[in-house]
Amino acid sequence: MSERESMEFDLVIVGGGPAGLAAAIRAKQLANEAGEELEVVVLEKGGEIGAHILSGLVLDPKALDELIPDWRTRDDRPIRTEVNAETYKLLGPNGSMAMPTFAFPPFMHNHGCYIGSLANVCRWLGERAEELEVQVFPGFAASEVVYGEKGEVRGVVAGVMGIAEDGTHKPDYEPGMELLGKYVLFAEGARGSLTKEVKAKYNLEAECDPQKYGIGLKEVWKVPADHPEFKSGFVQHTFGWPVKEKDGSGGGFLYHFSEGGENYVSVGYVVHLNYKNPHLSPYDEFQRYKHHDDISKFLKGGKREAYGARAITSGGIQSIPRLAFPGGALIGCSAGFVNLPRIKGTHNAMKTGMLAAELAVDAIRDGRGSDKLEGYQDAVRNSWVWTDLARVRNVKPLMSRFGTMPGAILGMPDMWMRYLVGFGYIPQLKHGKPDHKYLKSASDCKPIEYPKPDGVLSFDKLTNVSFTNTYHAEDQPKHLMVADPALQKSSEFDIFSGPSQRYCPAGVYEWVEEDGQPPRFQINSQNCIHCKTCDIKDPNQNINWVTPEGGGGPAYPNM
Repeated sequence: MSERESMEFDLVIVGGGPAGLAAAIRAKQLANEAGEELEVVVLEKGGEIGAHILSGLVLDPKALDELIPDWRTRDDRPIRTEVNAETYKLLGPNGSMAMPTFAFPPFMHNHGCYIGSLANVCRWLGERAEELEVQVFPGFAASEVVYGEKGEVRGVVAGVMGIAEDGTHKPDYEPGMELLGKYVLFAEGARGSLTKEVKAKYNLEAECDPQKYGIGLKEVWKVPADHPEFKSGFVQHTFGWPVKEKDGSGGGFLYHFSEGGENYVSVGYVVHLNYKNPHLSPYDEFQRYKHHDDISKFLKGGKREAYGARAITSGGIQSIPRLAFPGGALIGCSAGFVNLPRIKGTHNAMKTGMLAAELAVDAIRDGRGSDKLEGYQDAVRNSWVWTDLARVRNVKPLMSRFGTMPGAILGMPDMWMRYLVGFGYIPQLKHGKPDHKYLKSASDCKPIEYPKPDGVLSFDKLTNVSFTNTYHAEDQPKHLMVADPALQKSSEFDIFSGPSQRYCPAGVYEWVEEDGQPPRFQINSQNCIHCKTCDIKDPNQNINWVTPEGGGGPAYPNM
């Protein structure tokens, strides 16, 4: 293998999502205002900016207002539909009950927020970054961390291409490049592969609770202009049915927005990954959800346009690790800044990226590099991000202990007190164990029978995967690594009845039984939509998700 070439930058940002792009834009704004040269690069593993981005999305514009104050007046603004009506409902199998939103603290309301596509917001931010002369490299997967002589992060290796599944080099082989920076910001989103490595190397999670996760599944439907139930700007959140509390917990969302003269409904469901029953299938719960009268009435007569799924951080303030380490920092959902009760994280992701960029620029001006951005943790603690998360700190632990709806009810007075007087009636609760340790053995749980998809409102998994536009080159190393195949059979299959084939929303995993042979674990890695659920929920932490060749994975058009 030929020696890798290297490129030097001031700031290397791994990930072209909202946190990474906000960091890049803020860094260049500061440099340009001062008339300084600052070399900033953003690496994005997706084939284009936005290709791997998925969110609900109801955007709190607070960070965007700070970053690009005039965005609302621009003709090309990426999000236009402001929330004008909202409801919360408790669903049962045969009906629903509206919840009194007047009882919610003001910060829980969605008025002033915007509905649309986070993928398109990121595409727009990418354009703004390029206008500021940020170097944006899509299809450039960062696959390895480069460390310096003193153990500091110096950069990453990106752009490795042309390795065959057996490890040999194909004719188009490229060894990749070392992209080195004075500081490296990791903005990989939830459960990023290099972020996991950095967290372990520097023991960044030694003082925090385990991170908690959900899997969010989403479809975008186009509905006719005269659809009787469509109301642009309408937001609906639901609790309860179909997930049964004894098996797990979750909730749904439904957002109406208009874009380009067309009307769209985003519908989705989030299953918390601390669920207990290994027979539970988040994908099938989502498909069943759409058949409820309070959901189906908004979709009938429409057409599904896109599907996707993504792991979501939900641990909140208890699960935030140490954010800075020699040579870099964690920003956005690499660290986990989602406000679970509000079902929002983009504003916090952007703000943490901006804060890290400001400190990195200051350090570079002082002639520093590859050291620890000591002030970053305090900057986050002193920002509105910390306030946003501190008010809701006990809701997720209460949901984990008592279920989604009871936990939300118990958490409401605590949120009110923390909003009004700065402290709550419950001390800060702990999360306890990580999500993969909640699964019970299959023999201790009741199997769940799911209805067959009707092809109108609900769809089989592989048909929906075709709407993700997912592509991976066939002949490349598997990016889903099973550490111990024997353990996968003796535990994941024999004890837990193979939950991987149910928790995966893309049909990647199968336990194949044929010709009287023992069950065989089959990995259809070409289906992978990069949701990272397997990396989180495998009961033995025996599956490790690593980045595939750049440009592979989904190509979400408007998620």
